[in-house]
Amino acid sequence: MGALDGRTALVTGGSRGIGRGVVERLAVDGAEVVLSYRSDAAAAADVVDGVRSQGGLAHALRADQARVTEVRLLFEQAEERLGGLDIVVLNAATIRAPIFADATEDDYEHVFDTNVRGPFFAIQEAGRRLRDGGRIVTVSSVNTVVRSPTVALYAGSKAALEQFTVVAAKEFGERGITVNTVSPGATETDMLRQANSAEALGALAASTPLGRLGRPEDIANVVAFLVGPDAAWVTGQNLRAEGGIIP
Repeated sequence: MGALDGRTALVTGGSRGIGRGVVERLAVDGAEVVLSYRSDAAAAADVVDGVRSQGGLAHALRADQARVTEVRLLFEQAEERLGGLDIVVLNAATIRAPIFADATEDDYEHVFDTNVRGPFFAIQEAGRRLRDGGRIVTVSSVNTVVRSPTVALYAGSKAALEQFTVVAAKEFGERGITVNTVSPGATETDMLRQANSAEALGALAASTPLGRLGRPEDIANVVAFLVGPDAAWVTGQNLRAEGGIIP
């Protein structure tokens, strides 16, 4: 018996990286999962096929998190496909990393539409649709604590998400719904590789007490705890899965 047998889950941005790791872990634990993707249908299909080859249940739906109409449609379709929702993991995100002097209005809108506006209304939809006792997990970043040049837009967007999470935990608690954040450190994903040079990645690994970069499955394990039965008394928290890089 899996810890999530009989439960249903929606994972945004589930076609690669951390999102893919979360989809695969929740499916292993017994949940039937809908994953969303923005543009890479082939990658999403690969995740679905992989889950099904292991005896799990997964489905893929396209949605652009920057568009609130698509966020609402995603929740409607996921609820219909699954027959109800127990778990929502908001993982989809984007990054642009200009210095302040070079940042444009387009940069700002791109990051904040995807990382702030979309998740805000996704949390709203989750609160409306989740069954009592449900779970919401948002994926933030240690960049809200470990601040460095060029990350103003990304860190600011994730800081907003963390505040949404804390407030939602207070508002949804009367229905037994928990709402928590997981903040990964440097994790081996396409997004991390696109934003950092090989030298920078080596430095990040060296600065971590555990001596390596995180892996998607490291983050998925923390998410699995928060959505599972052992975390029923945990809400409004930010669990930093970062290998000890924060003192």
